[in-house]
Amino acid sequence: MTPDHEPTHPGLVVASHGRHCVVESPDGSRRLCHAKGKKNETVVGDRVQWRPTGDEGVIARVEERRSLFYRQDEVRTKSFAANLDQVLVLIAAEPEFSEMQLARALIAAEAQRIAPVIALNKSDLVEPFERAWRRLVPYHHMGYGVLPLSLRLSKDTDREHLLQHMLGKTTLVLGPSGAGKSTLINLLVPQAQAQTGEISQALNSGKHTTTATTWYWVDPQRSTAIIDSPGFQEFGLHHIAPTQLAGLMPDLAPHVAQCKFYNCTHLHEPGCGVMAAVSDLPDAPQGRIEPSRYRIYRLLFEELSQQPKY
Repeated sequence: MTPDHEPTHPGLVVASHGRHCVVESPDGSRRLCHAKGKKNETVVGDRVQWRPTGDEGVIARVEERRSLFYRQDEVRTKSFAANLDQVLVLIAAEPEFSEMQLARALIAAEAQRIAPVIALNKSDLVEPFERAWRRLVPYHHMGYGVLPLSLRLSKDTDREHLLQHMLGKTTLVLGPSGAGKSTLINLLVPQAQAQTGEISQALNSGKHTTTATTWYWVDPQRSTAIIDSPGFQEFGLHHIAPTQLAGLMPDLAPHVAQCKFYNCTHLHEPGCGVMAAVSDLPDAPQGRIEPSRYRIYRLLFEELSQQPKY
């Protein structure tokens, strides 16, 4: 055991698996560290203090976090990334993206007061792209930025476009299977595959680390970073109370003040400002709520009202 009075060193968690994590020191060197107790409380993006134990290290403490993101598996909600500046949600014209998945990511970002960016890939597929772009019109109106990309064809252009939005920031990249997330990661970090292999070897977890959240530096100065996290469909919101939900959806939030009852659920109450604003008529008053967005609200409210399995 390492004595608690020994000096500690600052570090950044760049990968985590089980009770172990890989910690990067300010000089760029990396070391395998393990949790002090039985449970590993660190997540990728954590700033930590650690003590050496031979060739490895032990985490002494986790510094205060600016933000914390969660995911949901079959059993429980768990944190997986910390200290983010923004979230990039990558979707594609084909396969058709799930608006529910997109809404989950945006709500999680709003809950942490982090501005998300939506990127729509495969702009070279003209008709599918136009259809997908139309589906994103409500998100434009909510104030979300939407970047058109063609990662397969316009590699240099897209790389510069993305870097303009990422420079000097830590960005969590989320995206469903088939959206082109691996292409995007490899475009921004050509050595990503090699780094993943090194981390896998360090954690001695073989192929399992390919499903783990991983930190990559985009520039040699180590000022711009991306965090890649797989399993977009597992993105969970059970850490959010159902009563918070409407306030985290920018198209619903302005209408909450019009509700007759202060504890309105926006599901059935008379005099509900949110329900009154739901309309699919193009000539409806500005600030209307799309019926598809209201359906998402109802489904998520029901989901968050149920007791989690754990």
